[in-house]
Amino acid sequence: MRHNTNMKYKSNNNIVYSCEYHIVWCPKYRRKVLTGENETRLKEIIVNACFEIKVGIIEMETTPDHAHLLVEVDPQYGVHKAIKLIKGRSSSLLRKEFKSLTTKLPTLWTNSYFISTIGGAPLSIIKQYIENQKTSQRK
Repeated sequence: MRHNTNMKYKSNNNIVYSCEYHIVWCPKYRRKVLTGENETRLKEIIVNACFEIKVGIIEMETTPDHAHLLVEVDPQYGVHKAIKLIKGRSSSLLRKEFKSLTTKLPTLWTNSYFISTIGGAPLSIIKQYIENQKTSQRK
């Protein structure tokens, strides 16, 4: 069993926790639509939504066909609820603001997503992996 001595804990009224998740989701049909203004606006929407629900963003990166988030979520709020809000709000706002997203896709996101708890993996390694997603897509 690995023990991370650098682990930082958060607390709310009832619990002390450290719940960090790596989350990945894709546009419908894996279309490469997360570029330029779409990408910039998506990141703004994610930051605002996470701030609103008190989800801490540790790392965030997008490639043209998927988004990566490394976040800390209060277990009383729940990670599924957080993802649902982020995907729902970003789909709604992006499709209103960028009409090209309504002509190319019936919905912006697939219904599915990937999620992994960070567990014993060093946070620095996960952050580096997410940061490198942009560069590895260009190769």
